[in-house]
Amino acid sequence: MNNIFVYCEIENGVIADVSLELLTKGRELASTLGCKLEAVAIGQNLAGIEKELAKYGTDTVWVADGDELAPYRTLPHCAVMCGLIEEEKPQIVLFGATPVGRDLGPRVSSTLHSGLTADCTSLVIGDHKDPKTGKEYDELLYQIRPAFGGNIIATIINPDHRPQMATVREGVMKKEYAAEAGAAEVKTVDWKKFVKDTDLAVKIVERQIEERKINIKGASVIVAGGYGMGSKENFALVHQLADVLGAEVGASRAAVDAGFTEHARQVGQTGVTVRPKLYIACGISGQIQHTAGMDQSSMVISINTDPDAPINKIADYAIVGDVNDVIPKMIKYYKQNSK
Repeated sequence: MNNIFVYCEIENGVIADVSLELLTKGRELASTLGCKLEAVAIGQNLAGIEKELAKYGTDTVWVADGDELAPYRTLPHCAVMCGLIEEEKPQIVLFGATPVGRDLGPRVSSTLHSGLTADCTSLVIGDHKDPKTGKEYDELLYQIRPAFGGNIIATIINPDHRPQMATVREGVMKKEYAAEAGAAEVKTVDWKKFVKDTDLAVKIVERQIEERKINIKGASVIVAGGYGMGSKENFALVHQLADVLGAEVGASRAAVDAGFTEHARQVGQTGVTVRPKLYIACGISGQIQHTAGMDQSSMVISINTDPDAPINKIADYAIVGDVNDVIPKMIKYYKQNSK
């Protein structure tokens, strides 16, 4: 009762990274609240799944295992989640802000008449006092996300309805094993009592999944180009520097919108969230829409003609100059020093 639930996305027996990130954050929140962290695994052939989930601090794993539950379909998964939530009454339920989470979360929220904050970038436990009524609330979930096109950071609370629900963007939370991980208790979900025949009316006739050709999320070094690169031809310099460093290429939204590179390389609020060891921002001004997706990088180097560019405020090293002059020099001297 009143624990924290994390819906775990599972594809062919593999747990999605975002679910493990949420378990890591969930363990932190559960410790603050003094409650249990519970994972919900819905799918097929899930025997032993609790061993991996337990490494991230999960206390309990709810397992709904059946041929009809994989691959993912909206209605049966929604029915199982709603039925389980109504029985167990968790205070917080978290989903990944993925195509699955963005489909499932709102349906669960609508069915249960609870709130849902989408695309959160941070989750914190805190208190709140209603300025109108003076009523005080303890230990609410602060659901933090960019708002108004990324121009402000909004903190959203759900004081009166339970559960408090949120979807969280991939990559914004750390994924790490719990310091004191034990064996998770496994509880079998009698899912057939929740799922109606009409929930299974939609059948998957054929399913094709194409692997991402570009995946910058896990790159340890990223060289990203912005609109300041000037043109698609000049953007080739970003690729050249990345090749020399063994890095992946990223981009700002402005660069993608201008046609300099593919959307799959876009870093930021409407792109991918990354946390590499080194992030080199070339011709990127550093508006909050972009920095929301890379400000957790271990080291940031910026190259910009404007010494007052916002990116320089979060950069460890700021190089003031024209990218078309600086990048060739970086390539030249890196090659010299690496011989």
